[in-house]
Amino acid sequence: MDSSRFAHRSHALRRGRVSAPGRIYLLTAVTYRRYPLFRDWQAARLLIGEMRALHERVQVRSLAWVVMPDHLHWLVELGDMPLQRLMQQAKSRSAIAINRSGAHRDKLWQKGFHDHALRREEDLLNVARYVVANPLRAGLVERLGDYPLWDAIWL
Repeated sequence: MDSSRFAHRSHALRRGRVSAPGRIYLLTAVTYRRYPLFRDWQAARLLIGEMRALHERVQVRSLAWVVMPDHLHWLVELGDMPLQRLMQQAKSRSAIAINRSGAHRDKLWQKGFHDHALRREEDLLNVARYVVANPLRAGLVERLGDYPLWDAIWL
């Protein structure tokens, strides 16, 4: 594969990303080399604390989320903070907190993140169910209630 062509394409995707306040996005971030860091309860709780801090500062409205062993799915309504900055802050602050705690001592997140802006015809509740059902589909638990690292506003 021509790496220069790939680099150009990935740059174009970043440049074309739309960040609209009030719009709902499904965000996904993956740990570096898919290391299952969030099997560690302390590390997972530190990430969740940083997500909640962004929510409490009204940078984002968290609708549903799940922390999987090696990635995060976060359904949000975007506030005034641009999408790129929101994810940079969530990843940076969680990495700092986790590394300071001693739960991890290496690069924590892969570069970038995936975002999907929901369209009007998409059913928000079904997307939220998809997010929180990840542990079931991954075979981590038999009942969603047995997995502690998720939340949704519809509870």
